[in-house]
Amino acid sequence: MSEHVQATVNTSASLLYALRVLRARGMPETALQTVYQATVMAKLLYATSAWWGFTSASDRQRIEVFVGHAKRRGLCNADRPSATQLVDDADDKLFESVLHNAEHTLYKLLPHRRHDNTYTLRPRRHDLTLSRGSHCLTDCNFIVRQIFNESY
Repeated sequence: MSEHVQATVNTSASLLYALRVLRARGMPETALQTVYQATVMAKLLYATSAWWGFTSASDRQRIEVFVGHAKRRGLCNADRPSATQLVDDADDKLFESVLHNAEHTLYKLLPHRRHDNTYTLRPRRHDLTLSRGSHCLTDCNFIVRQIFNESY
């Protein structure tokens, strides 16, 4: 994933250059921020639910540093959430959509629902079984990450 993150950040840096040119030509700040959200952030966060779990901490930090750089340049409001928070919010929204829609494409990838509710040790946002696989690669999967989210 490091190669993907590096390529995405490099492409987004080119977009930042284009935004600097637009700023120099007199584009208003609000319009620049809108263009930044529509181009750069869309490019950075596209399909993150599929690949975010496979990134390393340094890859995530590279994206956060890039977004912080754009915030310092005024291309993004300083009070905007971090990239990690945006990804977490998007993942939560997608998981809720999958969980409550049997017609969703990803629904068939969910594990079986628990039928035995005798053990209620801590509340969870789903009633799916928590089967634990032994493959590191599957632990990075979107569905597995969401099932075990906040299960600490």
